[in-house]
Amino acid sequence: MKTIDLEQSSVRELNQALHDQALQCTEREWQVTHPAGKHNLACGLDQNLSIDIVGHAGYYCAGMNKKAHVVVHGNVGQGVAENMMSGSVRVKGDASQSAGATGHGGLLVIEGNAAARCGISMKGIDIVVKGNVGHMSCFMGQAGNLVICGDAGDALGDSLYEVHIYVKGQVKSLGADCIEKEMREEHLQELGALLNRAGVDEDPTSFKRYGSARDLYNFKVDNAAAY
Repeated sequence: MKTIDLEQSSVRELNQALHDQALQCTEREWQVTHPAGKHNLACGLDQNLSIDIVGHAGYYCAGMNKKAHVVVHGNVGQGVAENMMSGSVRVKGDASQSAGATGHGGLLVIEGNAAARCGISMKGIDIVVKGNVGHMSCFMGQAGNLVICGDAGDALGDSLYEVHIYVKGQVKSLGADCIEKEMREEHLQELGALLNRAGVDEDPTSFKRYGSARDLYNFKVDNAAAY
């Protein structure tokens, strides 16, 4: 395992060393120590690497991830795993706002709570949150799955498209065009598989499913106030 101490090395040096693995992979297991909340850690990866960040990370940790598997042993700031394409990111603590924003693929697991706008404009990523999520989560969500094992704040799923949202706890309010939907057998299987991938021990039958009513797909003058 290759260890990089951010008290001795810069974030730029860390990311360059990780990016170099896409050209010639010489080390697959990495440990980052003393992150001290620094921003942009392990961004833009394009190789099947395993990276443990031992401590708290700042903004945009593991952004634009492709193939790599990143674990943060602490909390993360805004935009963790933003625009992730594949691989996985696991946060052992809490996440600030916009976790998994615009993600196209891969799996993001947040073992604590996620703040506002979790999964905003998600485009295929799977997000599993063991705690609660804040307001406007999954706003304009287009594809993928958002699993919330706790409660959800105001305006969940506002103006969403085809994301599947699963919530075990209470939903403070639903956003425009988001409604509760029937939980059919295929959804129980989908949710069960997601929980298994995330390593979360929950009963899929205890969740409710939410999705798009599809009333805003085409402009209707009667809905003008909702656009």
